[in-house]
Amino acid sequence: MTFSKILIANRGEIAIRIARAAADLEIETISVYSEDDVSSLHTQKTDESVALNGRGVSAYLDMTQIIAIAKENHCDAIHPGYGFLSENADFAAQCVENDIVFIGPSPETIALFGDKVQARLLAQSLNVPLVKGISEPVNLETAIDFFESLQGKPMLLKAAAGGGGRGMRIVYTNDELAESFARATSESEQAFGIGDIYVEELIEKARHIEVQIAGDRSGEILHFGDRDCSLQRRHQKLIEIAPAPALDQSMRDNLIEASRSLAVAANYDGLGTFEFLVNTSDQEPFFAFIEANARLQVEHLSLIHI
Repeated sequence: MTFSKILIANRGEIAIRIARAAADLEIETISVYSEDDVSSLHTQKTDESVALNGRGVSAYLDMTQIIAIAKENHCDAIHPGYGFLSENADFAAQCVENDIVFIGPSPETIALFGDKVQARLLAQSLNVPLVKGISEPVNLETAIDFFESLQGKPMLLKAAAGGGGRGMRIVYTNDELAESFARATSESEQAFGIGDIYVEELIEKARHIEVQIAGDRSGEILHFGDRDCSLQRRHQKLIEIAPAPALDQSMRDNLIEASRSLAVAANYDGLGTFEFLVNTSDQEPFFAFIEANARLQVEHLSLIHI
């Protein structure tokens, strides 16, 4: 599919990279900017630039305003970059309803992987390994029962609609469970508008390995290798190494095949990242699916091109 004009619904470095890629393809671009971003560099790297009403993040989250600007300027596509509206299924659906191509996964795919419980259920249906847990939102009483079933092992509370480490708490003792559950629920509600929490056993010594994929409307799924993202602070990645070092080829193949299997089942269209826990220290190495990010990531350095 080719485009004549793209609206870039983002700012900063990612907006500049998208504009550069579009220019290479001889596609016109329009950038948008909030009232306090009028002097930002990204506004100078596109063919046109249009002001948004509002300041800060809220301006870039105004779906109605952004779609109106795209229609007024005869854009046939919107590129959300990462962050902001990139994982908003409602926004992707509104683009479709207005005959504007959303450059990213389909609304259905975004909704599926945006709900970590549903993503876990999909993996379960495909026999992709999972960490021991409960594949549905839980209340405090159920969380307590599950924690006790772990017989002294730590538990992870995770926001069903979460990402980026928000709405996540580690529980080591019964005494801290109630407060941790309340904090995770509150943080999830504030960050995502949904307070649903699910639980998993915490695998403390596992490596965090990710696989990048790309799908198209023909059903073809390609992978772009793996990376080790184990070095983190507060569930935020600090350093990533690609390809993941000291990873057995059979394990690497298993991760890629699991990623492709999940992507095919979701009829994946666009770029995405599938995340896994990998433990190679035991006599029987294992891997387990964590979640998928249905969007462009900062790490997709060479995959910006449309």
